[in-house]
Amino acid sequence: MTLNPIDIEIIRNALSAAAAEMDVTIWRTSRSTIVRELLDYSTAVFDAEGYNVAQSARIPQHLNSMGHALRALLEHHVTAEDWAEDDVVCTNDPYSGAQHLNDILVFRPVFFEGRRVAYVGALAHHIDVGGMAPGSYAATATELFQEGCRIPPMKLIEGGRLNKQVWAMLGANVRKPDLMLGDLQSQLASLNVGAAAIIRLATRFGAEALIAAQTRLLDMSEAQMRAALAAMPDGTYEFEDFLDEDGVSGTPVRLHAALTIAGDTATVDLSGCAPQQAGPVNCTIGMSACAVFYALMAATDTDLFPNAGCYRPVSIVAPLGSVVNCRFPAPVAHRVSITHRLANVLFGALHQAVPDRIPAAYYGGSYVASIQTVDAGHHREVLVEIEIGGVGASPRADGASAFSAGMHNNANIPVEMIEATMPLSITRYALLPDSGGAGRFRGGLGLLREWRVDSPTASFGANMERFRFAPFGLAGGGAGSLGRLTLIRDGVETPLPPKSDGNRLRRGDVVRLETSGGGGFGDPRAREPGALARDLREGVVTAPGVYGG
Repeated sequence: MTLNPIDIEIIRNALSAAAAEMDVTIWRTSRSTIVRELLDYSTAVFDAEGYNVAQSARIPQHLNSMGHALRALLEHHVTAEDWAEDDVVCTNDPYSGAQHLNDILVFRPVFFEGRRVAYVGALAHHIDVGGMAPGSYAATATELFQEGCRIPPMKLIEGGRLNKQVWAMLGANVRKPDLMLGDLQSQLASLNVGAAAIIRLATRFGAEALIAAQTRLLDMSEAQMRAALAAMPDGTYEFEDFLDEDGVSGTPVRLHAALTIAGDTATVDLSGCAPQQAGPVNCTIGMSACAVFYALMAATDTDLFPNAGCYRPVSIVAPLGSVVNCRFPAPVAHRVSITHRLANVLFGALHQAVPDRIPAAYYGGSYVASIQTVDAGHHREVLVEIEIGGVGASPRADGASAFSAGMHNNANIPVEMIEATMPLSITRYALLPDSGGAGRFRGGLGLLREWRVDSPTASFGANMERFRFAPFGLAGGGAGSLGRLTLIRDGVETPLPPKSDGNRLRRGDVVRLETSGGGGFGDPRAREPGALARDLREGVVTAPGVYGG
């Protein structure tokens, strides 16, 4: 079917608007701070075959993997023919295409005049899904079964009717059922909003035109991606970095990528990555692929329309049984540590191909803090925070400070919200001077955050990175700072392990987190004197010698 460019553009924007409407629905109706305030969720629209065709401006970690999950459901668990108009399929199983158990996916097909024209999907990080640690982010889990309630692909809604038995089972296996089920209701509501928007679009253009337009949009994005790759010099570019450890073994975890650009295609060989680990830093291939796609799309220096068409020119080699393509039942709760670091590794490789557009390493990890408070009446509250750090400097500018970057796109949870709802106080929240890497352009600053316990008892879990291997600089730039985690009790400071569960706290204890700054870019001696003077004046650095002045 022939569509004119104006119709294509209208449909493109309408599909993106549908995903955005779904996004706003979750934001306005969700219950937990991790969804409503931290914004750890994503929404997208998929074509009639299950390929991502439009998305909201949310989280790359989610968006580049949701289509993989939907395709896995269609190929292995529920056929399109058995998936009726009012059915919603739900899963959080990483080995069925999902991310980790906290991230629950829901999908719904959209029909118009009896014909399937699209799917809509929503993913949200739930504050707790059971398991051995509050917040379900166990740092020392050694198998998936310890990480929480595993939902196999199933119809949560069938024929428009909610499966109340499954709903009750989910609520009975989590620490905060009202929050978890409330957020899940928000996801379901967003599917209804998205489906209504798609039906309005199909009513205007017809089913055949809408399907044809989605195919055209995928082809257009593929062409854009191929042109961007073709503009890069052919060659093989290698880079590596290391995770601090997996939380169990104590040994560093190697991540290595060999990126080959050949004409309008790219091959990313991850065979040099470490074997899968005992601790929960492993990734399935769907998770690792989303980091590869993100890094290559970010490096194109063009106005790509992000969808599954961008993935077509990219091949990924990842041996089964490796940390980037793990086997069941390897634990995966902190899989984002791998995807963050893979993005940085690929930026290091891409810098060799297109050095004028690639920044130094950003903080490259989710600083996950899980706190459970218990009051005198044994009432429990759970808080999960995901802190960030500094962004790497670019070839033309300093890195942003305490800015959500890379695989992230989170916000912070406001101090007032935490203190109003939990027996916790945030005693300090500030940028960290001297934490950005030195360079002609300096890295962004990390941040400091302190939590004080105001309940009789509490427990603290940490799942964090960049305490041993700092974010690297490029082109002669220095590394960013290392992270630090400290317990302050009765004025005495004691280091806390950055990957640990069940640290017992009592009233008055303070936990201080210091996150990594970004890497610097270029020779520090080439930094403009005016920029250095401004850094000193604003307290970004505390002495000229930090940047070679």
